Amino acid sequence: MLPLVGLAVGIIAGLVFNIPIPAAWSKYLGIAVLAALDTAIGGLRASLEMKFNEKLFFTGFFSNTLMAVFIVFMGDRLGIDLLYLAAVVAFGVRLFQNLALVRRHYFQKRHWE
Repeated sequence: MLPLVGLAVGIIAGLVFNIPIPAAWSKYLGIAVLAALDTAIGGLRASLEMKFNEKLFFTGFFSNTLMAVFIVFMGDRLGIDLLYLAAVVAFGVRLFQNLALVRRHYFQKRHWE
């Protein structure tokens, strides 16, 4: 329940404060949000499987986000936009896999499957 409250507070704060993001940072923010979402959904999955570990979650959250931003930064510096695309695909695939496992868990819990 606490993660959902945190997510709701974050969304409301983002809507209320309306902080402008420079266009040059949009790729970095987008990949950081994608990596953070991947970690959050992975944490939800681990929690449902009774394998959640706070230390792993927090270190994964920050290391995944920073690594994703670093990959995009390196791609920008080297002039290789494919690194950005590679990061988006990698985190996108993981996000959808974790989301599918979370959905499957709920279906099995309710005997809908």
